[in-house]
Amino acid sequence: MFKSAPFALVVPAVSAALAAAGPATSHPAPGVTGVVDNVIATASSATLRYWTAERMRRAVIPPPRHRPNAMADTAAPAAGAPVVIPGSAPARATRHRSVETPGAPWTSRGAVRATTGKVFFTIDGGDYVCSAGTVSSANHDLVVTAGHCAQDATGKWARNWIYVPGYDQGRRPYGAFAARHMFVPGTWSARGDENFDVALVALATSAGRHVADVVGAQGIAFDQPRGGLVYGFGYPAGGHYDGERLTYCSGRTSPDSHKITKDEGLRCDMTEGSSGGPWLTRFDAATGTGVVTSVSSFKYADDPATMYGPYFGPAVRHIYDRAQQA
Repeated sequence: MFKSAPFALVVPAVSAALAAAGPATSHPAPGVTGVVDNVIATASSATLRYWTAERMRRAVIPPPRHRPNAMADTAAPAAGAPVVIPGSAPARATRHRSVETPGAPWTSRGAVRATTGKVFFTIDGGDYVCSAGTVSSANHDLVVTAGHCAQDATGKWARNWIYVPGYDQGRRPYGAFAARHMFVPGTWSARGDENFDVALVALATSAGRHVADVVGAQGIAFDQPRGGLVYGFGYPAGGHYDGERLTYCSGRTSPDSHKITKDEGLRCDMTEGSSGGPWLTRFDAATGTGVVTSVSSFKYADDPATMYGPYFGPAVRHIYDRAQQA
């Protein structure tokens, strides 16, 4: 998650032979430019059996790996007409105060407690954690997370990937859902470009039920105005955090202070483990509903108080359109 110009920190390559994982295929999604996907061949039941309570307890934040940063000359995607896809529960209007919350446990109830969850996956024989959130979709199966929580910067895919909505201190109040199909922008897959550090993951059903039918789903929005008030959620596990409780930050976003990416920054002290956690705009704290417009991606080593998230423009809209039909 942390990086410093001219270097970036990313997760290591995924091993080609990992415990309890079967073969997977990777190919460009037909008819959709700039989308790379991964069909999970391992049975969801085998993946779920892999994640014993002990393995989940021992899972840690992914170790970093340096690579040269080639981000400075990356162009931002052109913005199109703003698009908002509402969630499965209507959000009601509310007055927000522009109060910065750099990091605190989320103690209120509401939909966000169920629609945000913890991700567990395997890399090079080690078990690791990220965060994610359910979003409204045609297949009722989608979660959004960071690209590096699904595919590393060398183009290798994570395995043993599960999502635990509403995770709380080891409890799985809604069970767990295994990944069946992953999608990332081609620019992330090709070169680990932080401007496109996003993944959409279609989940297998659990006991015959789709994840959105069990926990609900937040809306998702594309090509939205920058500099708005957002609430970022996740399960930070580094530093003074233990990854066991849903945590949030809130405030207005700002441009990348290093001018290396087109990402938006949020004052936030959440750490590794919160990667992939959803950023919600138009958030109603009373109902816990909003629309997802980014996810937690990285921090600069010389500015640990600011979290950065990719802008949801045409590239993310492309992978969403493909993933919701999977």
